[in-house]
Amino acid sequence: MPSRTSPRPAPAASRASDAHDVIRVRGARENNLKDVSVEIPKRRITVLTGVSGSGKSSLVFDTIAAESQRLINETYSTFVQGFMPSLARPDVDVLEGLTTAIIVDQEPMGANPRSTVGTATDANAMLRIIFSRLGTPHIGSSNAFSFNVPTVQASGAITVQKGERTIAKKASFNQTGGMCPRCEGRGAVSDFDLTALFDEDKSLAEGALTVPGYTMDGWYGRIYRSSGFLDADRPIKDYTKRELHDLLYKEPTRIKVEGINVTFEGLVPKIQKSFLSKDREAMQPHIRAFVDRAITFQTCPDCDGTRLSEQARSVKVKGINIADACAMQISDLAEWVAGLDEPSVGPLLESLRDTLDSFVDIGLGYLSLERPSGTLSGGEAQRTKMIRHLGSPLTDITYVFDEPSIGLHPHDIQRMNELLVQLRDKGNTVLVVEHKPEMIGVADHVIDLGPLAGSEGGQVMFEGTVEGLRASDTITGRHIDDRATLKESVRESAESLQIRGASTHNLRDIDVDIPLGVLTVVTGVAGSGKSSLITGSVSGRDGVVTIDQSVIKGSRRSNPATYTGMLEPIRKAFAKANGVKPSLFSANSEGACPTCKGAGVIYTDLGMMAGVTTTCEDCGGKRFDASVLEFHLGGRDISQVLEMSVVQAEAFFGEGDARTPAAHKILQRMVDVGLGYLTVGQPLTTLSGGERQRLKLAVHMGEKGGTYVLDEPTTGLHLADVEQLLALLDRLVDSGKSVIVIEHHQAVMAHADWIIDLGPGAGHDGGRVVFEGTPAALVKDGSTLTGQHLRDYVA
Repeated sequence: MPSRTSPRPAPAASRASDAHDVIRVRGARENNLKDVSVEIPKRRITVLTGVSGSGKSSLVFDTIAAESQRLINETYSTFVQGFMPSLARPDVDVLEGLTTAIIVDQEPMGANPRSTVGTATDANAMLRIIFSRLGTPHIGSSNAFSFNVPTVQASGAITVQKGERTIAKKASFNQTGGMCPRCEGRGAVSDFDLTALFDEDKSLAEGALTVPGYTMDGWYGRIYRSSGFLDADRPIKDYTKRELHDLLYKEPTRIKVEGINVTFEGLVPKIQKSFLSKDREAMQPHIRAFVDRAITFQTCPDCDGTRLSEQARSVKVKGINIADACAMQISDLAEWVAGLDEPSVGPLLESLRDTLDSFVDIGLGYLSLERPSGTLSGGEAQRTKMIRHLGSPLTDITYVFDEPSIGLHPHDIQRMNELLVQLRDKGNTVLVVEHKPEMIGVADHVIDLGPLAGSEGGQVMFEGTVEGLRASDTITGRHIDDRATLKESVRESAESLQIRGASTHNLRDIDVDIPLGVLTVVTGVAGSGKSSLITGSVSGRDGVVTIDQSVIKGSRRSNPATYTGMLEPIRKAFAKANGVKPSLFSANSEGACPTCKGAGVIYTDLGMMAGVTTTCEDCGGKRFDASVLEFHLGGRDISQVLEMSVVQAEAFFGEGDARTPAAHKILQRMVDVGLGYLTVGQPLTTLSGGERQRLKLAVHMGEKGGTYVLDEPTTGLHLADVEQLLALLDRLVDSGKSVIVIEHHQAVMAHADWIIDLGPGAGHDGGRVVFEGTPAALVKDGSTLTGQHLRDYVA
């Protein structure tokens, strides 16, 4: 009988697995992509470039990363999938060679006021265990140091079934938590200005309540009016003590209103649950304005803002308590943890040291663990998310980054490049959407999309090396080595905005004069105190218009037309031309398609399986009822207007029968900020971070204010678009405005009339003005990090 031999392994060069060393994309058509086909090498750094709106995010995030996450979700049971968000398959013919994708984007880290840098990165959890094991006196488990866990005690009788007998037993329950009972772990207590909640001279029936959403026609108003606890026809100033207490503080009580069982609750606890459970930055503008007007927040007197109970603060390790540890700058905390030597928690200490060292390595050593995560900038949030992945032992992961250079000083960009290289060298694929030449230079492979934005983009213009990109004739290739020059002459200022004794966050009681009527750039390394100086001492003043990086609020029904207020004059123009009501020309009102309710799509819920979204057959995705589309303005119906690009709409509403000055003025501002390629009716959810900020800039340019504050307006801008931004800033200054820009981009610094440089370092090593003067003087001085990098840039 012949002996069996095991098959020989195939030579390394001919193994079938080697064919999977690339991610193959064939026929991608998401958003504006035009049958894009590319091959992305694995275990390399691939940078995607192109003008803003050219399709970079559509290829990386909406196609590759989206399909990877969808396929991973399908590995779970259908029961589990029922609790997960359903993801539609991207519009692409073939996707091969995908690996698990981890997205590290610029989205805020969450609007929960209980979320801090420490809780978001698990550093708090490790620190709590260390204090529960090593701290003296010992008070309990790690929950005793958590500001999200209250102390609970309970006792009573329970019944236990034993065979055919039922036995009653006494039982007690104790849980020691670290939550401060006064502020419930928030660090601040709120005080209501009751005069901002209602107009005491009016009755409920007359609309006395001034809380947003509490109109008498709405559901809340009907509950208060029909509760039976209050006289809806008597002015509130004539209420008895009992009625006023019920209106403001009554505990939740079940009542029946209009035949429906509902819960009646006083205004104060109702507002605390509905409005104050969210972070202020996540509120809609009108809600935020009400909260700022009606509610005063002050540091909790019991815990002094630490969120922790007195018992939790009494436990110390090497002389400090957990509140002190969380308040320390992370770079200092890392040194303190490095000095702890306790074998019983050795592995935990090592893990915590690695996490804290990662903060320092990534340039966030100036933060503290107690910093609310909702207050982090987009760049800080993105780098904080990276902390989780730097120490991960996983390999062959696809990491997707969205402009990781945002918020980084040129001095810090080299450090970020090193971190990307570390991820690649561990055997991972790194995909980066980026505009900065310093970060494009670290790429092993470059994909340039274009040639322009929106409908004129979505094509691959170049694939290859960085050197090949430089030699190519694409927009990116032509501009990658652009360098701004210092202005030959700068504007002079006759007056200044004085800041005295600024001490917000890490500022060292600084005095500085910001010249008015010129372009002033405030710069410095990340964490040096730029935003603290401007937002803390300038933004709140009269006549100051601030355009920050906060996220635009809006659903998929929101678009540039609704957000900018442009749709209102357009609807009125349609109504006047056709002799009908303006509400007919709103997809969210009377003019909506009755089948899809103005959404343009039909969503079919398949229960535990992924839902299906299909274009509405009745309106063809146009969102309007067929009868509405019979009305025209200038030969176009409302759906055709919403499908126009901003440039087309600007010409359309500028002259002829469709001339609408109010809409034309807004469209002109959108063109000025470089958004001419956007579609008027494009959902806000499809806009990039840079596009959203420039859309806000277009809105605020219409406000009356003498001083404009812009926070990193180059975010999301291609190299070729920076010149357009500088021209816009010049037009604002030449029109008599004062422009203050917080910025790291050297081209903006070189174009400034005046520079204020903060530093010299970050956190407690910053907070000082290290230079004031013209860009030329900063280059000549060369003593600061900014001066050195600007000198290299313009050389």
